[in-house]
Amino acid sequence: MSIEFLVTSLIVVIVPGTGVLYTLASAFARGSRASIAAAFGCTLGIVPHIAAALLGVAALLHTSAMAFQLVKYAGVAYLLYMAWSALRSGGALTVENRSDARSTLQVVVTGFLINILNPKLSIFFLAFLPQFVAPDDAAPVMHMLGLSAVFMALTFAVFSVYGLLAASVRAKVLSRPAVMDWMRRAFAGAFVMLGLRLALAER
Repeated sequence: MSIEFLVTSLIVVIVPGTGVLYTLASAFARGSRASIAAAFGCTLGIVPHIAAALLGVAALLHTSAMAFQLVKYAGVAYLLYMAWSALRSGGALTVENRSDARSTLQVVVTGFLINILNPKLSIFFLAFLPQFVAPDDAAPVMHMLGLSAVFMALTFAVFSVYGLLAASVRAKVLSRPAVMDWMRRAFAGAFVMLGLRLALAER
């Protein structure tokens, strides 16, 4: 594993995207435990993309316009659902003082779905991982699995830091209802923008 891979992966993970946005929203709504659950769910959502890259499904998404569009618009629809959920009562940004097993599982599942419905991730792994595997590597699949595990570990660590930092100022945010209302709208708007960006994405 090279320094170049670590630096590139860290840059990709640190740049805020859908997963970071969802982790922050979970932290503000439900606290630190939920933020870790969200980070874990988003990290789990990477696994199908890694499998797709290794099995060649990502290549299908890259070459088949119909397959790519189907997955892409499923992702767009889910992001728009998340925007609506952020605004509605009882939705993603509903403030909870406790986090039971059921709500924690819901946070994990939502994080998983957010990442699994992004076809750009599969194509990213298809184009990204092979660059760090030598053509004459004796076990290229094992090497790619190792690099993928490192990428997932970085994702979980960085997302968790984002979430815990947000959770640390949660009390101050909750003490000001107007700020929480503004944040609901901001998160909803951000989910809509990410959905539009995905809708306009090309293979």
